[in-house]
Amino acid sequence: MDFTAREIESGRKLFASEFEFFWGADKPDALPKPQGIEVAFAGRSNVGKSSLINALTNRKSLARVSITPGRTQQINFFKSSGNLVLVDLPGYGYAKAAKEKVKAWSGFVRVYLQKRVNLGRVIVLIDARHGVKANDAEMLSEFDKAAVGYMVVLDEMRRSQSRRPAEAD
Repeated sequence: MDFTAREIESGRKLFASEFEFFWGADKPDALPKPQGIEVAFAGRSNVGKSSLINALTNRKSLARVSITPGRTQQINFFKSSGNLVLVDLPGYGYAKAAKEKVKAWSGFVRVYLQKRVNLGRVIVLIDARHGVKANDAEMLSEFDKAAVGYMVVLDEMRRSQSRRPAEAD
């Protein structure tokens, strides 16, 4: 798909705003009041959601990045100087955390996806080296059930990064 110079500039300006962390929520009643248009980033644990947020905003450490799967255990909100809010969701699938804790934050993410009135889009990261795994397909089905608009982004992590083997997912 070819974009016009005007479309490219519009996209650049969208993420050129100053972004800052403004809220972290670990349960539904801790969510901030809806404001602006939210774009959420979803994907398996350790697929690169936080790294993508940092790359889009041209910041090195806006969203905390870790090589440990399951480090993001709450929904983190990053507000722009405009009307856009980026949302870093906890990953699904394998995580180095207690199973009950993973189950709790996974349920919380589902509630967020189903009830967030200002959620404009979910960007779903899929590791291109492994393709769509069973838990990715399950989440895509959840997005469909919740009538949440989403787009899939294929991400190919650099081999030098420490990652859990795909066979264990």
